[in-house]
Amino acid sequence: MRILGKTNINFMGTRKTWYVVSAGVILLGIVSLFVKGIDLGIDFLGGTELVVSFTNAVEISDARVAMARIGFENAEIKTFGNEEDILIRTIEQGEGNIMAERIRTGLKDYFPNNPFTVLKEDKIGPKIGAELRRDAAYAVVASLIAICLYVAFRFKFIYGVGALVALFHDILITLGLVSIFNGLTPQLNLELSQNMVAAFLALVGLSVNDTVVIFDRIRENQKIFRSMGLVELVNKSLNEMLSRTIITSGTIFVVLAVLFMFGGEVNRGFAFTLVVGIITGTYSSIYVASASLVEWSERGKRSTKRIG
Repeated sequence: MRILGKTNINFMGTRKTWYVVSAGVILLGIVSLFVKGIDLGIDFLGGTELVVSFTNAVEISDARVAMARIGFENAEIKTFGNEEDILIRTIEQGEGNIMAERIRTGLKDYFPNNPFTVLKEDKIGPKIGAELRRDAAYAVVASLIAICLYVAFRFKFIYGVGALVALFHDILITLGLVSIFNGLTPQLNLELSQNMVAAFLALVGLSVNDTVVIFDRIRENQKIFRSMGLVELVNKSLNEMLSRTIITSGTIFVVLAVLFMFGGEVNRGFAFTLVVGIITGTYSSIYVASASLVEWSERGKRSTKRIG
């Protein structure tokens, strides 16, 4: 199935312009990560977290006063989707559910005429949180190494390098945008949690899938059009795969966009990460992974001319 006719877009002719765009977005993300940082979820911090839904809207300042009265002056408090729902997180530790019970009691005492229900309650010990942080980092690194080794063995070494650069590109941009957009609105509580780590792992798989399909077409065309220059051949391969890429990535994007808008606060960070990831993954397959092959070839030609 093709949704586009035969196209002849000069993707590689504009690659250097897109290098500047990618570098700019990555730089903004890195600045945000250093200045603003990224919020860690209760999974990685340890402590107690409650999401409560009040009958009537509450002011965050009032909720802070309520927590201060019971000794939780440093508790993190913010809206969670709307003015009636708030998230309360404290790193204080206690046996069983004693901390959660103290929070519920404090809210009941301070808001006697505004009943609430607990939508979510989590308690993670500090040791478990540290283990989850470590295991999450190992999982992402292991997946990157495994995928790049697969690509390098299936194709050529430079293909594996191109795939690796594209994956790092996708992760850096997505992580940076999570930092930039986190907290811009009450609906964007983009905390780094186990769900988001799962989204990053899925992002890696989706990105490399599109890259491998394009690499396959490039390799096939190299056998058929032996006299064709690499830039022309890569452009030809990308144009041939354009409809497939739009259909595959587009259908995934639609599903994720619906999940982001209507999936609720719990799924919003996961959906946001993958929405950004599917866009960057499709883009990087063209302007990072495929462009890496062209740059490697051009570098080889320049080296040959200097020697000659």
